[in-house]
Amino acid sequence: MTHIKACGFTTLDPMVAAAKAGVDSIGLVMIPGLKRSLSVRKAQTLLKSLDVALKGHPKPEIVGLFGGQTSEEVNTIASKLNMNSVQLCSDESMSFCSEMALPIYKVIGVNPDIPINSQLPRIMVIAQRHSMAGHRIVLDSKPTALDFGGTGRKFDWEIAGQLAEAFDIQLAGGLNPDNIAEAIKTVKPWGIDTSSGIETDGKKDVKKVIAFIKNAQEADEAAKVKGFRKVLRSLF
Repeated sequence: MTHIKACGFTTLDPMVAAAKAGVDSIGLVMIPGLKRSLSVRKAQTLLKSLDVALKGHPKPEIVGLFGGQTSEEVNTIASKLNMNSVQLCSDESMSFCSEMALPIYKVIGVNPDIPINSQLPRIMVIAQRHSMAGHRIVLDSKPTALDFGGTGRKFDWEIAGQLAEAFDIQLAGGLNPDNIAEAIKTVKPWGIDTSSGIETDGKKDVKKVIAFIKNAQEADEAAKVKGFRKVLRSLF
């Protein structure tokens, strides 16, 4: 099954809706100055309330999104919030990654304004390094080196599909309830990641959150049925 991650939550109700719909990971933005960023105190309040709301229900993985911070800052914040993983969204080095106390999602930026074929050698080298280190790879649209992702822009899924054949990637960038099934069918990624695609007027939309997860799950089921039929045809 495709791993489903939804990021950028700032209020409780959409988080609860995502968890109850079956999201695998919830990402909280801990990068200062971004529109979806949370203070440590706000994140603590949200996570405590989430625990109460999900009593008796499986709790998703909690991922902290970081960028432009020191390794000490990342580890301290993640520890205070009892997070399960960290997502590094900037140009962190392998040395920086080695200092992390938690499992890592590493964002590799794809510039949607430049033909992805010309970016492929760079992406492959970075992806291989992080894959060998056991890091999860997130491919996301980053028009400039200063972006931390979450732009809501998609890039060439055909090329992403080639990368997904070589690495377990999590696809991000412009994913929403309307296109997620096609994204899964085209790319066949290990995971998917959304933020702005489940928002209305810049705020998380519960209906879109639920629809995104439902459509992703249904796409997985359709692929499973197709695969089963293919096996049957090969036998008879």
